[in-house]
Amino acid sequence: MGVALWRPFRFERGDLFRDLLEMQSEMSRAMNPSHGRQTGAGAVGRVWAPATNIAETKDELVVTASLPGVREKDIHLSIEGDTLSLRGQRMADQPVKDEHYHRIERWSGSFERHIQLPVPVQADRVRAAYRDGVLEVRLPKEDAVKPREIKIEVG
Repeated sequence: MGVALWRPFRFERGDLFRDLLEMQSEMSRAMNPSHGRQTGAGAVGRVWAPATNIAETKDELVVTASLPGVREKDIHLSIEGDTLSLRGQRMADQPVKDEHYHRIERWSGSFERHIQLPVPVQADRVRAAYRDGVLEVRLPKEDAVKPREIKIEVG
């Protein structure tokens, strides 16, 4: 019986970017606390969190979250103090019968994000819209933190 050297990452000339992405994916999978647990149709169980952006304008914070494949009724949004909470679930695809999967990268299952807001907001005036797999949450700032122009008097 021979012993082969295990090389988890193959670097091929000409496609370094793809190789680096593959290495990042393998490292993330290895570091995942659920690595190795079986769920559903034999897939490796994973925890996922939607990619989120937070932008600030003069009058409001705008939080956007990528939620492709998540139904609007499966998204739950709440705010408590300075924390915006986003919870939900993306349903798994139906397994393809009599097929062998070579790659499964579409994550499914429950997700939860807690976003600490950098400034106080008016919780009773928060608006949220969901379109084309993107959730947009607009949080008006408290008047006390909005910038104000100060008039200079000539004396």
